[in-house]
Amino acid sequence: MTYDADLDAKGLLCPLPVLKARKRLQALGSGEVLRMLADDPAAIIDVPHFCAEAGHTLVATEDTADGQLYFIKKA
Repeated sequence: MTYDADLDAKGLLCPLPVLKARKRLQALGSGEVLRMLADDPAAIIDVPHFCAEAGHTLVATEDTADGQLYFIKKA
């Protein structure tokens, strides 16, 4: 999947992955995609909730050896 920005949130615990994603998304234009890698188990719940609340679209998630990849399209 193509993306416009990348965020490595490995090693960060709730709520830091979502807070860093929010900050990174502010710099993107509408429709651009952020790829975030996180290994916090709570991110599985937090990221979709953040997207729903902020109006962003969670385009895809993928499990990797390092954690989970989240592809978030900015509203």
